[in-house]
Formats: sequence, structure tokens, C-alpha cells
Amino acid sequence: MSVKIRLKRMGAKKRPFYRVVVADSRSPRDGRFIEEIGTYNPVSTPKAFTINEDKALDWLQKGAQPSDTVRNLFSKNGLMEKFHNAKLQK
Repeated sequence: MSVKIRLKRMGAKKRPFYRVVVADSRSPRDGRFIEEIGTYNPVSTPKAFTINEDKALDWLQKGAQPSDTVRNLFSKNGLMEKFHNAKLQK
């Protein structure tokens, strides 16, 4: 089973709100997921991004692959750097 960390779209038309979820890569975008680990609101000013870093790092260490958008969000918040540093120390 291939596991992805990706965005699940919520909110109304023209007012998107996303949840960062861990899901099987074969499940639909807004379908079944394993765990919710954060939120992303691109409409607010400034853009709001909250993440449970412990859960995110745990899933990355287990082999979950972030989508391109989630990887960019993680990089901007320094989470990918923490993951790579932890990986090098082992």
C-alpha cells in the first residue's frame, strides 16, 4: 500500500479550505483517509497553515510521500529540513 500526505478540499465554492491528510494513494481526493494531521487556508490573509509536526514527521519516517503542494508547504515551514536532518543523524 502506497501512502501519501495530501490535501483534502473542504469549504464552499470559491472559498477553499483544505485538510492535510494521510491517505492511501488509490483513494479519491476527498475520500477515505487514514489520519488528519493539519489544515491549510489559502483564502485568509496571511495564508494559514497549521500542522502537527510530530505526526507529520512520524508519517514521513514511515515512508509516506507528500504531494507536490504539501511538500512546498512543509518546506516553507521548515518541516522537510527537520525530516532530512533527523534522517542524516540515524
